[in-house]
Amino acid sequence: MNRKTNRKVPMKKLSKIVTGLAVAALAAGVLTGCSSSNKLIISTDLPLQGSAFDSNDSTNKAIELYLEQQGYKAGDYELEFKVYDNATAAKGSWDDAKCAANAQEHVANKKEVAIMGTYNSGCAKIIAPVVNQAPDGPMLMISNANTNPGLTKKWNEGEPDKYFPTGNRSYARVCTTDDNQGSAAAQFAAQVLKVKSVYVLNDTETYGQGVAQAFTTEAKKQGLKVLSSGAYGEGWDKKQTNYSALFTKIKALKPDMVYFAGIFDNNGGQLTKDKVKILGDNTKVKLMGPDGFTGYPEFNELPEAQGAYLSFAGLSTDLLIANNPNGAGAKFVADYKAKYGSDPVGSYPIYGVAAVQVILKAIAASDGTRKGVRDAVFTGSGITISADESVLGKDLAIDPASGDTSAIDITIEVVKDKKETTLKAWTVQ
Repeated sequence: MNRKTNRKVPMKKLSKIVTGLAVAALAAGVLTGCSSSNKLIISTDLPLQGSAFDSNDSTNKAIELYLEQQGYKAGDYELEFKVYDNATAAKGSWDDAKCAANAQEHVANKKEVAIMGTYNSGCAKIIAPVVNQAPDGPMLMISNANTNPGLTKKWNEGEPDKYFPTGNRSYARVCTTDDNQGSAAAQFAAQVLKVKSVYVLNDTETYGQGVAQAFTTEAKKQGLKVLSSGAYGEGWDKKQTNYSALFTKIKALKPDMVYFAGIFDNNGGQLTKDKVKILGDNTKVKLMGPDGFTGYPEFNELPEAQGAYLSFAGLSTDLLIANNPNGAGAKFVADYKAKYGSDPVGSYPIYGVAAVQVILKAIAASDGTRKGVRDAVFTGSGITISADESVLGKDLAIDPASGDTSAIDITIEVVKDKKETTLKAWTVQ
């Protein structure tokens, strides 16, 4: 794995995740809010090492700010906030074993009633079935960023039922899914970019293969010639030092576009450099990727990334503000900037706060038990956050039958001047 892509975060930077707390405490999770045996704990479970640090650090900061604004309360219950890291320095991204260990810690922490996470769908598929069987549970888990359809919908064999061994769902999300994101990207490529052929690459992980499958299926429906083979294209090996041979092979097929389905952490920097080196810049042969490449300053700063198109499985922060400039979301972003001196990195931090809004409303409506918090979301009419209070600037409803959000929002972006720039919101057709 390219260490320039998956950098080890300096300990000084890690110390900023939760102000005033020792960095060493992060490995086991850190708590904020006044300590009390009567308080309930909510947590985040995110990768806090490697290239995903910046966006997820922003998510933790945003949630901490929101909890401060709520007085660390949800209805009659007082709250504490605990941070879990599911990445390792050696891997530079989320790690299967760390996700499995965190799942056991969530269950063992008896005062913990809900998890905001995860960032990566593969990690969620490890944690969800464990916390679904938690004592006094199931335990509620709501993600701001998981987009793999199989967590909530029939997708691959046994999904989603295998993530809920008790027979009761306990996982929800506030972003839309890759069947929508992949379709939107293919529609944009065909209808706006007017490309005629595409080669699909995936990072061989759950998320990457899922969005690649959706993109490939829709690309064929749109009349694009898909030059890669298989349901989700060709996998790239994240451990390779370069991809010159891969792109030399692709060059012979003369694609109009290459689609990177995966996460930037998986050597996406080197992949991008070699795409441009062999195929030409992103005006000559278009480059597009999903939200696994959004929220990464390292990607945006690459000369080879300029002109790349990206999709985001929600509305970008600037679109959220534009849709409701006087709303709760616009005010919260202003408050974040006032407190931390800069805007959140990427758009998922605001979706993290949206997930916490659902969690807090569920806690307020519950009896304070894990089961009670879960039932508030998955029984009756479920949970709805009204437009006037939602940081997303619109009604946010969780379907109690599936755990999916009512909003099917996709943003199309382009990397320009070393920044993600919103082009438009895209309605999936």
